Amino acid sequence: MSEILLETRALRKRYGGLVATDSVSLAVHRGECHALIGPNGAGKSTLIAQLAGALVPDAGSIHFAGQNITGFSAHRRAALGFARSFQITSLLPNFTVLENLALAVQSVSGSSFRFWRAVNDETELFERAREILRSVGLEDVATRPVGSLGHGEHRQLELALALATRPQLLLLDEPMAGIGPEESERMVALIAGLKGRYTLLLVEHDMDAVFRLADRVSVLLAGRVIATGTAAEIRANGEVRRAYLGEEENA
Repeated sequence: MSEILLETRALRKRYGGLVATDSVSLAVHRGECHALIGPNGAGKSTLIAQLAGALVPDAGSIHFAGQNITGFSAHRRAALGFARSFQITSLLPNFTVLENLALAVQSVSGSSFRFWRAVNDETELFERAREILRSVGLEDVATRPVGSLGHGEHRQLELALALATRPQLLLLDEPMAGIGPEESERMVALIAGLKGRYTLLLVEHDMDAVFRLADRVSVLLAGRVIATGTAAEIRANGEVRRAYLGEEENA
């Protein structure tokens, strides 16, 4: 088994009398695609907010690449190689797709990005941006304003922005949400292409996508992890089938 890249130990968050995450212990191994699933109200959003640094746990700890990052800000976690996709709100709608991505590349490249020079003089920066756009299938819309993109293309650009940070771990937060079947299939193919190159933590309601993509799956219910295993093991788990997948054990 490969080394653990991201680990939570007995993570707990309470809102008054409601325990949103209840002693959650989770291990994501380097290089794997690990899916986190659960019904609405299971505590996924609270857990993800704690992982991303937007919410401080009441108890327990979060470890990344062997370092305790429980008290780290989201910005500090990003500097370590932790990238959260599909929750990005800093897109510039009047700038082109390429310009938005170039800014993201610049933020981690050390490029001077001198604003008194023609922006196209930053050759290496834009080449890196174009390379990422090709990898997510957006090279044909590079010169379009971001505000003109469809929802599926917007999702692809959000993925590109996360990749621009050269992450160690990608937290993919419901990448299929709000997109149609054809766009979902395209997104599944894109994520499949990232497997082995990045460590992926996938939060998703689309069970078909989860079982196609995930090396391992953890199931969250009422704030607790009730099972972790391969897709086949989770499908066969009676507690999971009753509590979440909506199946009877003899189905």
